[in-house]
Amino acid sequence: MSQAALAAESANVNDDRDFTFTARDFERVRQLIHAKAGIALSESKRDMVYSRLGRRLRALNLDSFKAYLDQLEASGSSDEWQAFTNALTTNLTSFFREAHHFEILKEFMRAKGRHTNVKIWCSAASTGEEPYSLAITACEAYDTLTPPVKILATDIDTNVLETASAGIYPDERIEKLSEAMKRRYFRRGSGNFAGRVKVIDELRELITYRPLNLLDARYPMKGPFDALFCRNVMIYFDKPTQRSILSRMAPLLASDGLFFAGHSESFFHATDIVTSIGRTVYRRTSAKS
Repeated sequence: MSQAALAAESANVNDDRDFTFTARDFERVRQLIHAKAGIALSESKRDMVYSRLGRRLRALNLDSFKAYLDQLEASGSSDEWQAFTNALTTNLTSFFREAHHFEILKEFMRAKGRHTNVKIWCSAASTGEEPYSLAITACEAYDTLTPPVKILATDIDTNVLETASAGIYPDERIEKLSEAMKRRYFRRGSGNFAGRVKVIDELRELITYRPLNLLDARYPMKGPFDALFCRNVMIYFDKPTQRSILSRMAPLLASDGLFFAGHSESFFHATDIVTSIGRTVYRRTSAKS
């Protein structure tokens, strides 16, 4: 290693931190999480990595990131690899985020009619706000708490899936919803649960939660799905990884199925796989009209 490189590495060791964390350690984390989950960490994420993985070092009573990463790779422990992945997964979500997508989905379901079963895949369920928003949209579209809709909700982070499955949230998570929607789809807690709400059982029964790594070579679910939500996920992947994931997702869409992406995502590099129909909604290119 050159003197300049050694100096740069030394400069990234912060003496007032609890753990030794070098530039080499950070690069190693970047390579491991990219290989494991497809996540491309930028240089700006160095402090985030230190903060989140620092909790794992404390839990394991280790004093350096090198020791932790050595142990991680040597142990082969699926539990620790899951903890590593969970720590570095970003979960930003809310009920009815990018609300126009749910209006589009509502009209799409109404056009299908109440005698057609609709299958939806929410591929980044996070803590559950998005799949429950989908379930509410289905109930509103068909004006019933038992719509002909099934929702598969997946995520790589097992911790957030537990939260999603429970369906319990602080009051402020639903403060932007209408009063009618709050009354119909949520129950307010009391006693030890004061200040929290729980989604009604009818919504939870529409959703099946499963862990899934979008990098998996094969997906266990079977299509066709009428709608696939993969929003604000692809921004964490590089272009080759995006293409790889899209190539596995698109065949699972029905011929008229809708693929919903995040507002900052675009797939100009994958027009042979999906075609934009506007407002960050896509269809399979092979299904293009």
